[in-house]
Amino acid sequence: MRVACVVEYDGAGFHGWQLQAAGTRTIQGTLEAALARVADEPVATICAGRTDSGVHACGQVVHFDTTARRAEKAWVMGANTHLSADVTVRRAVNVPDSFSARYDARARTYRYLIHEGWDRPALSRARVAWTHCVLDVEAMRAGAQYLIGEHDFSAFRAAGCQARHPVRELQAIEVQREPGCVRIDVRANAFLHNMVRIIVGTLMAVGRGERSPVWVEQVLRGRDRTVAASTAPAQGLYFLGPSYAPELGIPTPIEPRVPPIG
Repeated sequence: MRVACVVEYDGAGFHGWQLQAAGTRTIQGTLEAALARVADEPVATICAGRTDSGVHACGQVVHFDTTARRAEKAWVMGANTHLSADVTVRRAVNVPDSFSARYDARARTYRYLIHEGWDRPALSRARVAWTHCVLDVEAMRAGAQYLIGEHDFSAFRAAGCQARHPVRELQAIEVQREPGCVRIDVRANAFLHNMVRIIVGTLMAVGRGERSPVWVEQVLRGRDRTVAASTAPAQGLYFLGPSYAPELGIPTPIEPRVPPIG
């Protein structure tokens, strides 16, 4: 049978999602070891979107195949018994054998949080990015509008990105000031490697007054990564989750349960 799980994790203590060399702590390795204890057999997971070192998730979705028969609650409770405090399974759902956490996702949503001001955050240092100045949110919002739609996002992909092509459909982007931080939500059909963090870094350059909003369009049209701003730090990024057909019963995207301290 095929099971889908919704997973939440604090990425600060992990070297990203994907399995790496023995002895390297990854979310995939940690989760698969816990699920294997419940299934009493090896488990291999496929996720909706791989996250980098330091990036968090509220609604990561994975699927796996197993011969074990367990109640949905048993997968959640059993896995969490064997997981460390910085990763938890929030939901388990039996899904059709044809379901793919990766390929059936209709969209993916990320959130980025920025603490602004001279007072460097301590309690939330692994939960938010930090900039010295107060950002011009209206200018950032104006610049962000140039990115909406289907475009070649070559200027917003990491040099080592392995995607077969750079065209993505950015469906929505929202920039809001909230108590203690600036929030940027981005939804697209799929993302390139570091795409959200490069977009955020570019919008922050606009917010600091270093560039005009129309510069974002120039960067996009130029398709040159070296022209865009620096990649924003990992700790401010949250994968809220993918979106699926409602009949599958997978409740994502998910808001953070405890907002970071700004």
